[in-house]
Amino acid sequence: MLLHDMADKFNAVSDQLPLPDQIRPDPALSEILDDEVRHLARLLAFLAGESAFRHRAATNYPDTGTVTVRRTTLALASAAEPAGLALAALGAAVHHLGQLAALAHQAPGPARTQAVAIEQQRLVDRLGDSRIHLARTAKQLRTAADTRTPPAATTMPAPSAAASASPSRSR
Repeated sequence: MLLHDMADKFNAVSDQLPLPDQIRPDPALSEILDDEVRHLARLLAFLAGESAFRHRAATNYPDTGTVTVRRTTLALASAAEPAGLALAALGAAVHHLGQLAALAHQAPGPARTQAVAIEQQRLVDRLGDSRIHLARTAKQLRTAADTRTPPAATTMPAPSAAASASPSRSR
């Protein structure tokens, strides 16, 4: 349940990001980025904190860890990488949005027009990168949640040396 819940939260962040055709360099986008950077940072902090807590618990109480607990801990820790990449991409998007705001105050001309087009495309690309990393994070968490540990194989006990040394009965 925890992994599915976390996957839903990462998907929710992705859902709040505008699609490429909705991206405009305006204050509304700044507000969205502000909200989603904060939200994503909290989720990433949760992943790190929960992984650290579970790691300490496994170290301090080694007999209490089950395969499911270890798998969940690994899934949370593994999700931190794509979540961090998504946060970095959002940070870059904030930078490009700032660049666009600065360009708005320059004198009009071909150089400004070209610079605006380049920054706009970079902004769109970084938001797309973030969506990709958020989707990867959610997918990793869902895959880990849906993976079942196979039951231990039941094997027949090997015959003891004494049993194999006894003569077999012939009919």
